[in-house]
Amino acid sequence: MKLITVPEIGEVQLQKHAKSRSIRLSIKGDGKITVTMPKWAPYSAGVAFVRSKHDWILANMQPVTSIQNGQAIGKFHHIYFRASSESTSPTTRQKGSELWVTYPEGLSTASSEVQKSAQTIAKRALRTQAENLLPKRLADLAKKYDFSYKSVSVRQLKARWGSCSSNSDITLNFFLMQLPWDLIDYVLLHELTHTKALHHGPEFWEIF
Repeated sequence: MKLITVPEIGEVQLQKHAKSRSIRLSIKGDGKITVTMPKWAPYSAGVAFVRSKHDWILANMQPVTSIQNGQAIGKFHHIYFRASSESTSPTTRQKGSELWVTYPEGLSTASSEVQKSAQTIAKRALRTQAENLLPKRLADLAKKYDFSYKSVSVRQLKARWGSCSSNSDITLNFFLMQLPWDLIDYVLLHELTHTKALHHGPEFWEIF
């Protein structure tokens, strides 16, 4: 067994079994990704298989949506919850780098109403961070590695960290701000590479 970390996807467990005749991939209910492969197959084959299923994995991953007290939101903010006897419904406010969700004492931080408010203010903060940081980061990487693109936009994407159109218009997911900078750069370079190879075939990986 071998554990690998795949940018955009996370930890993947490669398992070899004597009875396996082909390479198979599964995503369990807890989000754990496992690749089962023949005992004779090299681990590099399992890695290549994960790469080939890149878009399918992202589309089928179930993200954890519950926001916890004190959780970091992107690079600059933390979110906090406060119960109040004076509140009749959840409210939010931002104070510098602090995001606050105030809710009625009869509710809990896990309730759908409170989580919905927390997600709203968290997404607003992530979008602002992404719009301020990602376009410049993309431009710097494009200049450094000799890529060119037509435009860049920041949005909330459901199943991808980013995309690149046939016209070299790049779209970036503002949830990227939740990743470490090395993985953010990986995604940005991934999309920049698509300006030269609009697929995930061998040519793409030779460039990337």
